[in-house]
Amino acid sequence: MKRYGIRITLAEESTMRAPHLLGPDWEYFRWFDTEAARERALADMARELRNYRRGDRLDQVLERVERED
Repeated sequence: MKRYGIRITLAEESTMRAPHLLGPDWEYFRWFDTEAARERALADMARELRNYRRGDRLDQVLERVERED
């Protein structure tokens, strides 16, 4: 079982939290075999995306999580 994860939620001010879109309780998890793999993915997910317009930003909140043994 993959132990190291990233929990992705939407920022409070995100318009995607509207009930007719993703909703206020939307969350998604990505899991990794190693802590190092998680840290690489987290750094990649936190950087500014090239396909967005200048000034646009992601309204996501990234949080490190771990499963218990």
